[in-house]
Amino acid sequence: MTTILVCRQPSGPPPGSTPHTPCTMPPSTASAKRLPASIWALGFVSLLMDVSSEMIHSLLPVFLVTTLGVSMLAVGLIEGAAEATALMLKVFSGVLSDWWGRRKPLAVLGYGLGALSKPLFAIAPTVGLVVTARLIDRVGKGIRGAPRDALVADLAPPNMRGAAFGLRQSLDTVGAFLGPLLAMGLMLLWANDFRAVFWVAVIPAALCVALLLVGVREPERAASAVRTNPIRRENLRRLGGAYWWVVALGAVFTLARFSEAFLVLRVQQGGLPLAWTPLVLVLMNVVFALGAYPLGKLADSTRHTTLLAWGLVVLIAADALLAFSDRGAAAWLGIALWGLHMAMTQGLLATMVADTAPADLRGTAFGMFNLVSGVALLVASGLAGLLWDQLGASATFGAGMLFATLALVGVLVQSARRGRAPKPPVPQG
Repeated sequence: MTTILVCRQPSGPPPGSTPHTPCTMPPSTASAKRLPASIWALGFVSLLMDVSSEMIHSLLPVFLVTTLGVSMLAVGLIEGAAEATALMLKVFSGVLSDWWGRRKPLAVLGYGLGALSKPLFAIAPTVGLVVTARLIDRVGKGIRGAPRDALVADLAPPNMRGAAFGLRQSLDTVGAFLGPLLAMGLMLLWANDFRAVFWVAVIPAALCVALLLVGVREPERAASAVRTNPIRRENLRRLGGAYWWVVALGAVFTLARFSEAFLVLRVQQGGLPLAWTPLVLVLMNVVFALGAYPLGKLADSTRHTTLLAWGLVVLIAADALLAFSDRGAAAWLGIALWGLHMAMTQGLLATMVADTAPADLRGTAFGMFNLVSGVALLVASGLAGLLWDQLGASATFGAGMLFATLALVGVLVQSARRGRAPKPPVPQG
């Protein structure tokens, strides 16, 4: 029986250009109804790395303030600079993965750097080495992020991209609450020994890299496919207005959603004991994990702007509760709503990037999206820390409400312009 390769040409290439046209095996009817095993493996890779990272990050703000004596502004700048570094680097790794035509090697490098950074937290005697370790960890995240997201889009059937991103995000978030839960148990067991907990975090990071090496298979591409520079002007023009609207919206979302370190500090300010502070991220991420996959599937069959609008309403409610209280039911409900907002919007924004970008520019598209979001995150976390130091925690969460409201207005205006038009067709490939 003859096997036929199906080559799909991205729509709208400029005259004279020679874009990379991916050639893939057509999925069977059975395989089109379920997600590939490599997507599940990528999800568990994310789970293991998040167990490791969140064991450290759930304790790091309190470690910096109580053990190393840094200010709230410094916490905001450290967190903002670390996360912005990761997001900005995604543009370069995304472009490289498109030009090279390979995603997995960059993902291995990125996860490997993340694993190598973990012992540095355990041995850090001063804030300088903590910052160094945090930046190395985030450099690794920046290198792996866009190629991994593009690989998910490459592997998933086009009509299941929302489910694929939701699944990966859900498993990632399971790790994000298992990590703080494990950290909390070890802090109680070992009498608040931060450094001992940081050493344990090395183990799941190493397992993550091993699973990526043996468990993820990158889809084959045609050997004759022509490679071009993804950031040539004629290629960038193929990232149309719908894509750039998603980029702008993602930036405003990021301004409204500063670092989760401030959630931890908010309830710690309200009297939560040190050993119990990881419970903040446990609750947030349990809600996030439970909601990410079903809401991702919902995104495959409903209007994106509707889900985005409701996600912003939930974020506004979370900010209002946290501005009002730092303890009790109000504060914990605010944290839970923060996690629900993340479940409603994070996989959805990734799906929107994949849907609005040509197949051969997906790495670049995710990279550009995260570059803009990285700048916004640096501004947001620095501003959040400054407002906290100068005006108090309520001002920080009040500013989050303001930016979330601006984003909501933008989504509603865009939805009104599109009227009742159906969702655009999902690009093939």
